Amino acid sequence: MKKRSLWTSPVLYWACFLLLICTSCSDDDEPIDPIDRYEFVVPENFPQPRYTFDNNPVTEEGFELGKELFYDPILSRDGSVSCNNCHIQATAFADSPIHPLSVGVDNRLGIRNAPSLTNMAFFPEFFWDGGVTHLDFVPINAIEAPFEFDETVENVVAKLNAKEKYKRMFRDAFGIEEITLPFALHALSQFTNMMVSANSKYDQYVRNEGASFSVLELEGMEIFQEKCASCHAGELFTDFSYRNNGLDSTFADTGRNQITALESDIGKFRVPSLRNVALTAPYMHNARFSTLKEVLDHYDDGMVHYETIDEIFVAQDGRLGIDLDENDKEAIITFLNTLTDTEFVRDTLFFRN
Repeated sequence: MKKRSLWTSPVLYWACFLLLICTSCSDDDEPIDPIDRYEFVVPENFPQPRYTFDNNPVTEEGFELGKELFYDPILSRDGSVSCNNCHIQATAFADSPIHPLSVGVDNRLGIRNAPSLTNMAFFPEFFWDGGVTHLDFVPINAIEAPFEFDETVENVVAKLNAKEKYKRMFRDAFGIEEITLPFALHALSQFTNMMVSANSKYDQYVRNEGASFSVLELEGMEIFQEKCASCHAGELFTDFSYRNNGLDSTFADTGRNQITALESDIGKFRVPSLRNVALTAPYMHNARFSTLKEVLDHYDDGMVHYETIDEIFVAQDGRLGIDLDENDKEAIITFLNTLTDTEFVRDTLFFRN
């Protein structure tokens, strides 16, 4: 049989033709990657961000500088603690179950569980008590808290200026010769702003991207929307309110009251986002519960009364809580598992350099 010439095959002909065209392109004609890894993109099903990007847009240099600062214990007094100690990517940048409460220099124990940092660009206020209203100022609390970094911002700036690496990185990111606190805070914000978690099974389902829910997941979503979504509202699964959810009748930590000094705010804490909630145990501001089942048991039959308890938890007959049977709890937890964004917690963009 006569062999067929390579050039008589239409498929191979056009493949070779296109290859020749591509290899003859100049460097100036190289195709541009349409995905900028350092561009802040609002997910289709998300609200608009609250962060002021106009005066601090994300750049590759600024992001990489923020990452370096995030993982560097230079921010702490004795060089022993970094932001990453309490905010770990594998747990959606929350603390690990090993540290129910935050642990700082000299192994000093904090009073609250370190929450997830994901989707901070969309938050109007920060911390369990809402004590900071702009993301740029969040790191100051950690730096100056005695039970966290136990440092001063003045010392941090001095230490950064003493490092040639940082002087070069700040110059590349912001065009400055002398490092100042505002630019350090801007760099950290650029890094944390990019911690957008929006590709869970739930997201793919609501965006019609091919994901399908099981019968139990659909049931759980329905029960959740009926009994939980008044507080854990919207695509961020929080309404950003502060509520007393019946954990205690006496308070060593008075929560929102520490910011407002209002007696009506005693025992109120921010409603947390539930995104990646299956990864962020333990739960509540004081790490009271180890599992989601324990959380739901609390809402079902474990709440205690205090005068500031949120009225949403008080039935007409005076009973506290949310009526949930065991099947309801199983279904809700199954639904909550769909909020886990495995792509986000494995994203190499956030890996330490």
